[in-house]
Formats: sequence, structure tokens, C-alpha cells
Amino acid sequence: MITTMLKAKLHRARVTHSELEYEGSCAIDGKLLEISGIREYEQIEIYNVTNGERFTTYAIRAEDESGIVSVNGAAAHKANPGDVIIICAYVGLDQKELASYKPKLVYLDEHNNITHTRNTIPVQVA
Repeated sequence: MITTMLKAKLHRARVTHSELEYEGSCAIDGKLLEISGIREYEQIEIYNVTNGERFTTYAIRAEDESGIVSVNGAAAHKANPGDVIIICAYVGLDQKELASYKPKLVYLDEHNNITHTRNTIPVQVA
């Protein structure tokens, strides 16, 4: 049995560009890709905190240390510059791999600079 697990998350990224005429994808600062472990051309899910949109696309590399997070093509209708988004990638793991698995969680500030990383999410309490 394979279980789909969160592989990586860029939490509270800010959309810097929304390019309707660019080839569809999401361009992400190359350093953010490296640190998160998201690969170029990997399928990603984007959750728009600002407007509630949720959509699937793939990652492409933007210039290293540029802070760019550009939503392109048809997806540009779902995110505008300044929107706060969460970018997630998932992985399928077998039962043996699950025993020691931890995701890579990358937290960003309003300029898409990394504030911290973790591999667990705190337990939600009442």
C-alpha cells in the first residue's frame, strides 16, 4: 500500500507576479526550491489563503535569491500579486518508508525570505 504524504511546503509565500501569457506553471525562487526539496517540473498544489482558490500546476525555477513566486498561464486567474499562498508537494510512500518520514516545511516572510524551517507541525489545541 502507498500512502500520499506531504513532501514539502512553502508556507505563506507572497505572489510576486501573475503572468497570464507565460507558459503555465509556477516560477519559484531557485533557492526556495532547493531548500524545500521541490524539484523543477514537479506537480504542486497551491492554496490561496487570500481568496480561497486551490489549484494544481507544476514548479519551474526562477532566479536564485530573487524572491519570485510567479503564478503563470491559466492559473494566473487564481492568484494576484500580493496574495498569500501555500505551495505543497506530495510523495507516495510505502509502509516501510512511513516509519521514519518527515516533510520539509519552509516558512516565509512577506518578502519570501525564509524565517525558519521545520519537519513537524505543532499539535492543534482547543
